[in-house]
Amino acid sequence: MYAMQLRACGTPLVGIELPDREPGPGEIRLKVAACGVCRTDLHVVDGDLPSPRLPIIPGHEIVGRVEALGTGVTHLRLGERVGIPWLGHTCGTCPYCAGGHENLCDAPLFTGYTRDGGFATTTIADSSYAFPLGENDDDVALAPLLCAGLIGWRALVMAGGGKRLGLYGFGAAAHIIAQVAAWQGRAVYAFTRPGDISTQSFARSIGAIWAGGSDEPPPSPLDAALIFAPIGSLVPAALKAVRKGGRVVCAGIHMSDIPSFPYRLLWEERQVVSVANLTRQDGIDFLKIAPQVGIATTTNPYPLTAANEALDDLREGRFEGAAVLVP
Repeated sequence: MYAMQLRACGTPLVGIELPDREPGPGEIRLKVAACGVCRTDLHVVDGDLPSPRLPIIPGHEIVGRVEALGTGVTHLRLGERVGIPWLGHTCGTCPYCAGGHENLCDAPLFTGYTRDGGFATTTIADSSYAFPLGENDDDVALAPLLCAGLIGWRALVMAGGGKRLGLYGFGAAAHIIAQVAAWQGRAVYAFTRPGDISTQSFARSIGAIWAGGSDEPPPSPLDAALIFAPIGSLVPAALKAVRKGGRVVCAGIHMSDIPSFPYRLLWEERQVVSVANLTRQDGIDFLKIAPQVGIATTTNPYPLTAANEALDDLREGRFEGAAVLVP
């Protein structure tokens, strides 16, 4: 197998040939067809997230075909197309797992962070955390759904049923969830980097009724706001934009420090909450609704060997939508 491997945080990935692994009990080996490049991959590579297992193969928006089955795997078949998300394994016994909150497991494994991921031609995964994808849509289009879509969905559910929804940071997750929210009959307000006319136009083209800079107030108070950009100063900005009783959902795994702000922004029962990881039920729910919505992902394919270029382009905001590596 060929892989792009991270050996030290803050350094470029290194292309390397490795022996194919055989799947252990309950595992599968996938031939990778596509793997999205997520902002969380940037956080792993740049060292924003603590204690990655090094060396590590990043990538957790994996679409591939089952090419080997470990013992005990009976619910998947050879050749079946599946998706592998960020949450790669949970203990199943801690209080969080027992209480239906496996996203908060005390002993989890995360794809591309504490177990090898999909920036490779093949990968090993826990079969219990593989989502059957069927045969509709192409591999590249599906890849961003496996994290940008799933985390965006969990954040959208957490936002509640309000009709006026603000999205701060209009990247891979927001461009998917904007389509879901519009399909649900919500009014989407897109907040981008100040002066980013191109992204604002892109947001309006996929359903946003208003788009402006993150330094601008929306034309109407929001019922809820989802923050996808890893910028802590957006929290008080979003609190200022939501109505009384409104909710601000921080949807990223990493964010810069939130600056102090006056209590009056939080008063009147406004809330700030965070999203952590996902559950398998999130995946089942979202992947069931995605075909009904008719989500059209905007993707930018790169060859696997150009993983460093894709990461740099994501870091600098050089494309709309999502980057996807294709072995």
